[in-house]
Amino acid sequence: MSGCVETILVLLRHASHDRLGSVLCGRMPGVTLSEAGRREADALAVTLARHRFAAVLSSPLERAVETAAAIAASQALAVEVEVEEDLNELDLGAWAGLRFEDLRGDPAWNLWNSARSHARPPGGETMTEAQARTARCIEGLHRRYAGRTVALVSHADVIKAALCHALGLSVDFHARFEIAPASRSVLIAGEWGLKVHSINEATE
Repeated sequence: MSGCVETILVLLRHASHDRLGSVLCGRMPGVTLSEAGRREADALAVTLARHRFAAVLSSPLERAVETAAAIAASQALAVEVEVEEDLNELDLGAWAGLRFEDLRGDPAWNLWNSARSHARPPGGETMTEAQARTARCIEGLHRRYAGRTVALVSHADVIKAALCHALGLSVDFHARFEIAPASRSVLIAGEWGLKVHSINEATE
């Protein structure tokens, strides 16, 4: 691997919102950071201020853009948040906005949580499809920002899909990863492929 130009990809889950743990938000609009989430985003930005990001990219959803904005504002050299559709939350179709308790016992929900590689939410996308767009994004960023560091603000399942891709695992193993709000996981991309540097690091 020596002599290869590496790109560091810092994968960041958005900070907390008030529906966390009770509502399956998906891509529903209007989900913004809670007061605690804003504190998390600010603390994350302070931790990441020592990095020089060539770019800060974000899912188009409000909670991700708000987190990304705090990170971009902490940079010594001005950097704008770039919205990247490939970092968007999984499309959960008809499930978006439902409470977790309302999904309990639904056979389709049970299948979704046991066989992510092929199960599909009603009207939504499979996690494998989300993984494909995430991998495409990572590959493009490696080419575009070779030798530099990039921040990507996204969502737990999208980050899990990226980690499974890097490790050569099926997305059926998604539950083996914990990706907390405002956590960071780091991938390193080279011509030889991807390696996982860290997973689910907490704010210092």
